[in-house]
Amino acid sequence: MGSAKKSNSAARKARIEEMRRAEQSRERRNRMLTIGASVTVVAALVVGGVVLVQSQSDDSDSADGKTTGSLVAGADGVSTWQGGKLSQTHVDKKVKYPVEPPVGGDHNAVWQNCNGDVYTEELANENAVHSLEHGAVWVTYTSKASKADIEALSAKVKKTPYTLMSPYENQKSPIMLSAWGAQRTVKSASDPDLDKFFEKYVQGDQTPEPGAACTGGKAQ
Repeated sequence: MGSAKKSNSAARKARIEEMRRAEQSRERRNRMLTIGASVTVVAALVVGGVVLVQSQSDDSDSADGKTTGSLVAGADGVSTWQGGKLSQTHVDKKVKYPVEPPVGGDHNAVWQNCNGDVYTEELANENAVHSLEHGAVWVTYTSKASKADIEALSAKVKKTPYTLMSPYENQKSPIMLSAWGAQRTVKSASDPDLDKFFEKYVQGDQTPEPGAACTGGKAQ
């Protein structure tokens, strides 16, 4: 039994390290692409006076902008989105989400940085939802969560790529975990269900845009 736990732990560490390396590689590639794109834009403007129009959305612009369905509680304590789909349309306005914290739907074109980022102030839902679309797990807590739990959760998030954490006072429980189309409460930072949720939903099968960046977005 002990050897199996060690094996699972080693496998998870290897997976996290692989994601971290992939994220660093994406950062380097994005910087190079940005430089290359800038040079191309300048050249185009000089030669042809080209007017560039930035698209409002990326891979998500094919979504119809309408969310259907609802969050349904499961026997394992995880509520999942069922009976419809979550919209992925990019918007530049506030969105009224059916659940809090939200687990998907229309969102801002800029994602919230989620490479193990811990925030001490509440975030805009619209940016955080974009992070969920990229496969992040969002840890949220209220003022009822203990200081010890907040510190322990912060430590866990900081060492886990594709996660982020922030206070969220308007939620039903002191500590909640959200992913795209999935959500649950946990009793404390030591609750074994927390690790289970991370294991399943960090870059999990529910991710609409697996491997998309968790850096280079909104920092606060």
